[in-house]
Order: sequence, then structure tokens, then C-alpha cells
Amino acid sequence: QVQLVESGGGLVQAGGSLRLSCVASGRTFSSYTMGWFRQAPGKEREFVAVLNWSGGSTYYADSVKGRFTISRDNAKNTVYLQMNSLKPDDTAVYYCAADSRRRFMITASAYNYWGQGTQVTVSS
Repeated sequence: QVQLVESGGGLVQAGGSLRLSCVASGRTFSSYTMGWFRQAPGKEREFVAVLNWSGGSTYYADSVKGRFTISRDNAKNTVYLQMNSLKPDDTAVYYCAADSRRRFMITASAYNYWGQGTQVTVSS
């Protein structure tokens, strides 16, 4: 069993930055694909970014490409999402997710572990 705990959300003005962190329990974190998703009020959960087990492969949603960076520190069992040039449209609850089967997927159903989410609010 893996538990994921996100932190780092908050209120920021448009153009600002935040760094989200997701700490995972368990000894096999380094073998998991990690993803970030977000869900805005009244909308479906959407893919943001994915990172493979080694950190060598990443993929981003077009809406965040060039502004967000996903990374991981396997020694700390932590995955990060650096968010720059934030826009009001980025306002959502952000979730980290883990896929123990080491696939490289952008669909939420592919992930078998989820955090509780952290709120990000971007004011205009």
C-alpha cells in the first residue's frame, strides 16, 4: 500500500509561482510512474504532467507546457510540480498519483494510488 500526501498549494497572483510536493510512503516509490492531475470546480479531473520511474521521461498537457516542471527525488520519496507563470485558469485542486505498474499514461484510470489533493488558487 502506498500513501501520497501533497503540500505546497495556496493563493497566488497571476504570473506568480508555486511548488507542489508529494511525499510517498513505501519502499518502492522509485519504481513508480508519478503523475499530477487537477480538478477545477464543475470540471472533470484532467491530466497535468507525468514522470517515469527514473525521471528521464516527462510529458505535459499542452495547457501547462513550458510553464510547469515535474521532477522527483527518489531518495526523499518525493515528486514535485514547479508551477511558473500561473494563470487564473490554473485554479484547481491538484492531485498527485502513482502507477505501480510503471506505465507512462495520461489517463487517471491508469493510476492506482492517489493523494488527497492540495488547493491552488490563482487570482487575477
